[in-house]
Amino acid sequence: MDAPKDASPSPKLHTRLRVWEFADRYVFEPVDGLADLFLSISRTNGSMNLVQELPPRGPSANPKVRIVFGVVGVLKLAVGSCCLVITDRDCVGSYMGHAVFKVTGLKFLPCTTASSAEQKKMESEFSDLLDAAERSIGLYFSYEANLTLTLQRLYDLGDTFKALPLWKQAERRFMWNGYLLEPLIENKLDQYLLPVIQGSFQNIHAEVGSDKVVVTMIARRCTRRIGTRCWRRGADPEGYAANFVESEQIMQTKGYTASYVQVRGSMPFLWEQIVDLTYKPSFDIVRVEEAARVLERHYHDLQKKYGAVVGIDLVNTTGGEGRLYERYAKSIEPILSEDIRFIHFDFHKICGHIHFERLSQLYDQIEDYLKKHKYFLLDDQGKKMAGQTGTVRTNCVDCLDRTNVTQSMVGRKTLESQLQQLGVLGGNDTISNHPAFDADYKVLWANHGDAISTQYSGTPALKGDFVRYGKRTTQGILNDLWNALARYYFNNFADGTKQDRF
Repeated sequence: MDAPKDASPSPKLHTRLRVWEFADRYVFEPVDGLADLFLSISRTNGSMNLVQELPPRGPSANPKVRIVFGVVGVLKLAVGSCCLVITDRDCVGSYMGHAVFKVTGLKFLPCTTASSAEQKKMESEFSDLLDAAERSIGLYFSYEANLTLTLQRLYDLGDTFKALPLWKQAERRFMWNGYLLEPLIENKLDQYLLPVIQGSFQNIHAEVGSDKVVVTMIARRCTRRIGTRCWRRGADPEGYAANFVESEQIMQTKGYTASYVQVRGSMPFLWEQIVDLTYKPSFDIVRVEEAARVLERHYHDLQKKYGAVVGIDLVNTTGGEGRLYERYAKSIEPILSEDIRFIHFDFHKICGHIHFERLSQLYDQIEDYLKKHKYFLLDDQGKKMAGQTGTVRTNCVDCLDRTNVTQSMVGRKTLESQLQQLGVLGGNDTISNHPAFDADYKVLWANHGDAISTQYSGTPALKGDFVRYGKRTTQGILNDLWNALARYYFNNFADGTKQDRF
């Protein structure tokens, strides 16, 4: 996504570093021409400081050397510390005129020397978890652009804010490595403080008639109640929901930029699903008396960040899901108002497994809300024409499959409104009337949903064929069966270790 660069760019972060692995320390040598000082990190206790030159090298000190593309942070453990670095990256597009990278390689550099047998045992146990952490997926970063904030939030905060170091700009709930950066922050190492998000980043370039259109999708996963499917459900007592993800759809055409933000997250009260080898473990609502308080806290936090909120609940009306729906509906009732709305839409009952076009019934219920609260829009001079004053919060049980189908519908309707306002589409024209654009847009949302699903459940999203192709297919149904079985395996035999790593 290309846009005018910030008037006051943030201090430059190091983009390429040579790591010298000496016996007693790691020395990070900037090879991007941005500084003359070297970062030295002790291999015995993780202490760090800037030095002016490399330690002497000779026949007895022949350090291993590697190139890295950023320091993700330092993890302090009972047996010492580990420095996490980016060993590989892929450029996946641009945001605000700056390159965006996907992390494709991570490596922990140990800063400890285990002495006792007990320490060595702990180090071995931690090693397994660190190996799993090195396989973390869906991590993105930019050396110059703040990926943690929406376009509207960045615009409202102004140029003075954007002149701050990136880590000071970052919204902590979406900064995957916030905790890991604390030792570097304490040592005032601004040029090494690289914010990383977990989620997704994709964009498409299309032509609609004579106009070029760029659509970018960004997912930002909240770190407050991180975890895997079945092992992390509901909300904590502070109101932070599991699998909470902010999705921002950004459109550019004719020099104009528009943005729309919606969110997903587990039902925001205390409930859990204990893994017990059954295909679908039962749902347990915990501390029922606190449900209304926790939910109110969650929604008021959403109001502070997004304005008005309409909660769309897609779970079944009956069975275990029905009990969750009833608790949700009862708990939210005291705070319902013009700015907090709640809609229950039994996705499976109304749409079944193939009639997803019936989501139009849901759109009819929220159309007035979407038009009232609009979207963020900048003109071709970079001036604000409109702002988004409310969001849509969608959930099913996992907040993956039904949720992604529904969010893609909301995103499509909003994008059509934007393109119609700017004259790219006629008043009654739709994206589906432009086959190439329509196909690319479906794939964009399908990939978006798959990325979020894989991080939470270990598999791509179910029902993804509808998002990807606009219809259910035999192959898609077979893929859903395979992925459902894979989720069962992950839930029962793999996600425990993954949860420990989180």
